[in-house]
Amino acid sequence: MSADPKALPVVIVLAAGRGERFAASGGQVHKLEALLAGKRVLDHVLAAVQASGLPSYVVHADASRPGMGDSIAAGVRATADAPGWLILPGDLPLLRSETLRAIALAPPAAVTLPQYQGQRGHPVRFAAACGPQLLELKGNQGAAQIVRAQAAMHSVAVMEVDDRGCVTDIDTLDDLLRAEQWLAQQ
Repeated sequence: MSADPKALPVVIVLAAGRGERFAASGGQVHKLEALLAGKRVLDHVLAAVQASGLPSYVVHADASRPGMGDSIAAGVRATADAPGWLILPGDLPLLRSETLRAIALAPPAAVTLPQYQGQRGHPVRFAAACGPQLLELKGNQGAAQIVRAQAAMHSVAVMEVDDRGCVTDIDTLDDLLRAEQWLAQQ
């Protein structure tokens, strides 16, 4: 990647969720620790982030961050000097590094959302101007209200991507099985 690393948004990988739906579906380990093609789900995500060449920060589980909003705020606080952020849940193991780069380098907008075949996905890019609102997030709510507020001001860009990985998260054992089957076909 030829862009100045200081001008690139930071990928905040959210690895702090409880994974309750995965456990309820019969998962014996946390969903991010579950094996997919012989590698932990989270390791697939981290490999894509590393291959993207983008700076990153991983928010791990911590009792002081009980929800997604708290985790996003913690990641933004830890990278406060960033020119923006790509918020990436740690349960998207099929996401391609090229998609991360495309979202990071998309034309400026307050919020940039990837979309695959009409379905909105991740990571969602937030410009630095959204930092104060991201820092205020708390509890289980993610940043959807920020996206809605920016959409009302016509400050959201939707970018069509050819990457089913941006919409394929692992929430249940069935999701894990489908991802395994998809990888086997590649």
